[in-house]
Amino acid sequence: MQSTEYNASQKQRMLEHARAAIARELGYELARCNAEEPWQKEERAAFVTLNHHGQLRGCIGSLSAHQSLWDELSYDACAAAFRDRRFAPLSRDEFDDLDIHISILTPTLPLKVDSEQALLSALRPGVDGLVLEEGTRRATFLPQVWEQLPEPKRFLEHLKRKAGLAEDYWSDTMQFSIYQVTDIGE
Repeated sequence: MQSTEYNASQKQRMLEHARAAIARELGYELARCNAEEPWQKEERAAFVTLNHHGQLRGCIGSLSAHQSLWDELSYDACAAAFRDRRFAPLSRDEFDDLDIHISILTPTLPLKVDSEQALLSALRPGVDGLVLEEGTRRATFLPQVWEQLPEPKRFLEHLKRKAGLAEDYWSDTMQFSIYQVTDIGE
């Protein structure tokens, strides 16, 4: 499945909605905007990534659709701002300089590979997000991570590390899935 195309107005509404959800959590008085259009009510998986002065400030999302896109965006925006365990909760002082990116995911597709080399050959840098699962360990990198890690081998090594595995770890029980995103940024 290819990523869904949204028009400029829809993308802008998504970004405004995510920003407004964070603003309300910070105590700013803003009216809520209800989901009224069909695209807002679609069940979609998404991630919201926050950057502050070009540095990652939070990133939270879901790999599978379980609520409307509208609800997903407000939940993920607040979770990235206030509940990403890697960072202290966002402060009012940081809010104005916050850069918001939204990634709307296609459904994940299992990637059947029998070796690390087969996996590396199957990956499409800059296109595919990758999910790694091994036992209770699970990690993902959005396709945008290819910008920092353009070589498939390094991409995979860092993803293994994120999952708590050694960079050279390989097991026949590892499972992989790929997905693509519609990337929307300020």
